[in-house]
Amino acid sequence: MTGFFCNFISMRYDVIIVGAGPGGLACAERTATLGLSTLVLERQSIIGKKACGGGITWNGLIKKVPDALHEKVFTKQFIHTRYQNTCVSSPTPIIATINREKLGRHMAQKALQAGAEIRLGCNVTSIENGTRLNYTDTVTKKHQQEIFTHLVGADGSSSMVRRYLDLPVLSVGIGINYQIPGNIHDMHWYLNSSLFKSGYSWIFPYNGSISIGAYVDNKKLKAGILHKNFLRWAKQQGFSLKGVQPSAGYINYDFKGYHFGNIFLIGDAAGLASGLTGEGIYSAIVSGETVAKRIHDPLYRCDELKNIIKNHRRHKRMVAFAGKSNILSTFLFELLFVALKTRLINFKAVEMSRE
Repeated sequence: MTGFFCNFISMRYDVIIVGAGPGGLACAERTATLGLSTLVLERQSIIGKKACGGGITWNGLIKKVPDALHEKVFTKQFIHTRYQNTCVSSPTPIIATINREKLGRHMAQKALQAGAEIRLGCNVTSIENGTRLNYTDTVTKKHQQEIFTHLVGADGSSSMVRRYLDLPVLSVGIGINYQIPGNIHDMHWYLNSSLFKSGYSWIFPYNGSISIGAYVDNKKLKAGILHKNFLRWAKQQGFSLKGVQPSAGYINYDFKGYHFGNIFLIGDAAGLASGLTGEGIYSAIVSGETVAKRIHDPLYRCDELKNIIKNHRRHKRMVAFAGKSNILSTFLFELLFVALKTRLINFKAVEMSRE
């Protein structure tokens, strides 16, 4: 793919997408397929790297991600609260784990095949008059300007495009992840309010490695305390993290809209990740595909994205309620445990794809 990433002459594009995550690449593939000239600018030199447990809910992504990209598939989920343990099972898969870099390469290849251009190592520096975008090549240090008809911000929780629109980010989660060598068979979730407030920690199996991490609303627990509590929890679970580098990142769930004239926001840039679970891949892909269709046809109905927005608001209300106190978080976790164990609700009830 390297031949697509350098030596371009400035020109006008129907669509410029800032960010080559799942949302940006889904948008690029669709706009290019629809015949719109499309350029993707990615700040990193590698597509797909992100602090992420890599768990994808089966109900939402089964139609979006090929089976070949699934690392492990699970029909059981082991859930642990401060006082109880249970196993939730289903005749069909509930969750799969996926390697973000493999997913990124797959989606980038599809976008390229559709006719999109992708440039890596491009740091967007400014937007002018809603029609021009300036960026710097981080390798050559050269400055370049491109002209767009439509601009899509797919540049994550600290989105430069969102800042241009003067939309502050007030609701943020933080996730920390360690990827360590090893093989285990089961997926575990830990809802321990004494360590993670209204958040949770996880153990997700991969092929030859294990993702362990934690997620919480940044208002409830700051990054340093989260990391300290996480290391204490990991030691209790028998994991040695000596010499392993963690990855961490903020998750924006402060949704304030996605369509602003000729500029759009998708995925984390729009604040469409779940404040409750941190789930964001599904929302990013659906919002990317929806924005592409909306650019092509301004009358497109956007039903799938509207469903995500409805669930997003429900998750945000749950975060606000559960985060009022540790006692309330503990009570809600134990209540959720009983509801799952007795099958009053199923695991899909907390998915962003829930209808």
